[in-house]
Amino acid sequence: MRGNPEIFKRRVERFQELLRKKEIDGAVIRTLSSFIYFTGTKWLRPSLLIPAEGEPVVYVVKGEAELFREKSWIENVVEFQKVEDLMAGVVSWIHRNGMERVGLEFGVERDAYLIFLKIFERLNPTIEIVDILDLTMGLRMIKEDWELDNIRKAGKIAGRGMKVAEEVIKPGLSELEIAAEVVRELMLSGSEDPKVYVSTTPRAHAEPFRDLRVPENGIVTVVIGADWNHYYVNMARTFVVGEPGERVREAIEVKEEAYRIALEETRVGVALNTIEKKLANFFRERGFGEAYIAGYTHGVGLLIEEPPITTIIAPQRATKVQENMVLTVIHPPLMIPEGAVKHEDTYIVKKDGLERVTFFF
Repeated sequence: MRGNPEIFKRRVERFQELLRKKEIDGAVIRTLSSFIYFTGTKWLRPSLLIPAEGEPVVYVVKGEAELFREKSWIENVVEFQKVEDLMAGVVSWIHRNGMERVGLEFGVERDAYLIFLKIFERLNPTIEIVDILDLTMGLRMIKEDWELDNIRKAGKIAGRGMKVAEEVIKPGLSELEIAAEVVRELMLSGSEDPKVYVSTTPRAHAEPFRDLRVPENGIVTVVIGADWNHYYVNMARTFVVGEPGERVREAIEVKEEAYRIALEETRVGVALNTIEKKLANFFRERGFGEAYIAGYTHGVGLLIEEPPITTIIAPQRATKVQENMVLTVIHPPLMIPEGAVKHEDTYIVKKDGLERVTFFF
């Protein structure tokens, strides 16, 4: 198991306090990142049951219980052979404990499927279902020291991956070939689930294509998500190939200046939308207002993008910066015809400023 078991026990206890305050009798955790947050290990098709009071229960496939107990602090592990047995076990747990209000995470993550919700509703017609995503993410948004140490280690791995990208990029190489070399470096360095995006065309987030290749004169943008003990960092760089033209040079200069503005403005107590407005005005004044995609930052942790996600959830732009948040600066690219211009790093918010954890020189 990675980490002191007491870390994860305390997390469950804090979560149970929140459940009791909200008068929620228990929670069914199906999303992988929250499963990791509470159990200390990743697992395929996770099913974690946390009552408002008492010990949590984990369901795993038949034959997996022994290994799971080695990987997690949770002792109450139940095996199932058929998915029907899993669903029956969840229903039995709810009714055995006299639960009336049960929490589920309404997210978009793996195993948080709409079909699971529909089945759950059909099997528990008298149970009130409550969205607990704000509760779990509220806990996860502020990082503990152990989490921050993992994020720092992930930052070093991401830097090595970006160095490989710089070394391999050359005209004619495909996006997929570049991504493969970077992923190899990240995984050999200990990143278990790296994410690599490569763009040779104007795409904000680019799953690499095998038939899109580096031009003789253009730009290549590489985005890396590297993890250590399941904790991520996010970084991005745009590499210039040949002589792509004056517009590219100007866009890179403007993006670098915006990056510096964001670093100066992102500090404890400041609302993210205040910074967002300043950046939008800056890009507009410099002639790149139409190229800027709103949402300058997002949280990072057990997911590459987690709250506050200003890029896709506009209300979260009102979030105020807090100590020990982990944020990226600047996330969205400048979208110009020559490509997507990015410069993004991961920072830990401290009382006296920002601590950078991703480095590339």
